Amino acid sequence: MRAIRGLWRWRHNPLRRTTDLAEAWLALGALLLILVAAPLAGVLIGGLAQDALQRSVREQRLDRHPVVATVVKKADRTPLDPDPETSSGRDSHTRVIADWKAPDGTTQRDTVMAALNSPQRGDHFTVWTDLHGRVVGRPLDTATAATHAVLAGFGTAVACAGLVEGSRRLVVWRMVRRRYDRLDQAWSQAGPDWGRTGTGS
Repeated sequence: MRAIRGLWRWRHNPLRRTTDLAEAWLALGALLLILVAAPLAGVLIGGLAQDALQRSVREQRLDRHPVVATVVKKADRTPLDPDPETSSGRDSHTRVIADWKAPDGTTQRDTVMAALNSPQRGDHFTVWTDLHGRVVGRPLDTATAATHAVLAGFGTAVACAGLVEGSRRLVVWRMVRRRYDRLDQAWSQAGPDWGRTGTGS
């Protein structure tokens, strides 16, 4: 409020330059855009992301099915993981050769990761498969999808606010550069006669 009152008083100040008033209005416009447009953009993008992600959740729930697999034997050795950060999430999993029955009725056998500490032949565990029995990732759950949508909306709002503020700073920088250029021109015209007024030379 103080900024708006100061801007209103600044309109009639005899010392103000046109560029000062333009900078003040530009700052007010940028503030309104950051407070109104950026959150609206975030809500819009977050809503669109939520719809798309929830549609994906529904599709994955239709396409992916949990089936019970039976351990045949432990796999010979675990291959080296190229990403060391993912290894911590897989420490509790062991590679095994397992059999399972696909939703279409066929019997499948493959090497999979089992959430078993010391798997023995005949142990059971759950794997997610598609309709043909191929192992797929666990489907996205509703809470994770909502979290991703919120992050997308928040990121959009922050990016919009940054874009508005960056644009404002660029425009102000150009205005200041133009003001200095005009000052340099005025100084170059008055500079040669500086200090010699009335000396008769």
